[in-house]
Amino acid sequence: MNFAPKIGKCLLGATLFLSASLVTGAVQQDQQPAPDNSKTNQGDASKGAVTAEQQKMNPADRNTTKQIRSAIFKDKSLSTYAHNIKIITQDGKVTLKGPVRTEDEKAGIAAKAAAVVGAENVTNQLEVAPANQ
Repeated sequence: MNFAPKIGKCLLGATLFLSASLVTGAVQQDQQPAPDNSKTNQGDASKGAVTAEQQKMNPADRNTTKQIRSAIFKDKSLSTYAHNIKIITQDGKVTLKGPVRTEDEKAGIAAKAAAVVGAENVTNQLEVAPANQ
């Protein structure tokens, strides 16, 4: 018995299905606005601004950032914005930057950082983003 025609039809069907899925996915992605943090990141261009590039690579500072990031990710009540803030640790001092959705998120994240390094070592530059962003 020759199975080649049946296999060929199955492969053709699978190829058409995959192609249609990819095209549909591309159309759906085009309907969402592209993420744009340009306005948020403009402050990083100012002289003296603390940026993620200034994160120290020594084990103590990396561990501090890791502990704070872990505490933030474990809190499922936080928005995606809050989960993606910048945490910059330099010689035990932490700077928090980026948009969050509410004042409660802003305070909660600062408290998580303070639990790791102490409130006197946290600079909270988080900003509450307007709901339409």
